[in-house]
Amino acid sequence: MSQFTPDADWLHWHQSPSVPGYKAPAGAVDAHCHVFGPGDQFPFAPERKYTPCDASRDQLWALRDHLGFSRNVIVQATCHGADNRALVDALNHSNGLARGVATVKASITDEELDALHAAGVRGVRFNFVKRLVDALPFDDLTLIAERIKRLGWHIVIYFEAAELPDLYDFFTSLPTTVVVDHMGRPDVTKPVDGEEFGLFLKLLEENPNFWSKVSCPERLSISGPDGGYLDVVPFARTVVERFPERVLWGTDWPHPNMKSHMPDDGKLVDMIPLIAPTEALQHKLLVENPMRLYWAE
Repeated sequence: MSQFTPDADWLHWHQSPSVPGYKAPAGAVDAHCHVFGPGDQFPFAPERKYTPCDASRDQLWALRDHLGFSRNVIVQATCHGADNRALVDALNHSNGLARGVATVKASITDEELDALHAAGVRGVRFNFVKRLVDALPFDDLTLIAERIKRLGWHIVIYFEAAELPDLYDFFTSLPTTVVVDHMGRPDVTKPVDGEEFGLFLKLLEENPNFWSKVSCPERLSISGPDGGYLDVVPFARTVVERFPERVLWGTDWPHPNMKSHMPDDGKLVDMIPLIAPTEALQHKLLVENPMRLYWAE
């Protein structure tokens, strides 16, 4: 029994997701998911902004198999702060079928970085969403970025579209491959060819070290599940078709901090052909790109 009680408005992950109609190619990777606890084994961080339900590695593996995927990339959840023990435990029990993205502090030692690498970590995440984390000084982030270069790691950045103008110069100064979570959270009520999303496309166009996850329609959509999240499709499809070698896809299971509804992961998988309409694009999105970024040695 976990020592933690989830927030009163916390939505539990879907208990019976549908079997996708879309069959993912062999070797497909869910390149953005999380583990929470279990809290009795891996306590949540005192500085967390939310308290979730448990979502264990074994439950993640069960979902992977149910959806017809082969591998996972597990991103450190902000509820665990920079304590990566739950992440490392999952990687150590994945039989080589998972890689990780950690959260670290500037005080981390080289030995600790090496241990994370040995476990399967291949990147660090910088979160700029103020409602989820306390801000870190840019100097600390720059120091971390410089120190992970020797390991060949990349940086994952999470921000909201309105913040991009102020963060643009810092982002483009980063010395590694950079992966943007969820297309920088575009406002899908604005035009796909408008100024705001245009700045994000410019970031990718002018910086070939930048990749994007075309994930989380359930977070970005205004039309919601009843509308099939179709208002997100033009944004994601634009990114996939313009930058096919630098896109990733993931479920975002167990969908932290969803307030309006909890998505059916099978239906999220069924959206893949809408954003990557050819088999060649689907193979790049789900197999070639994540394997190159996370499993190339």
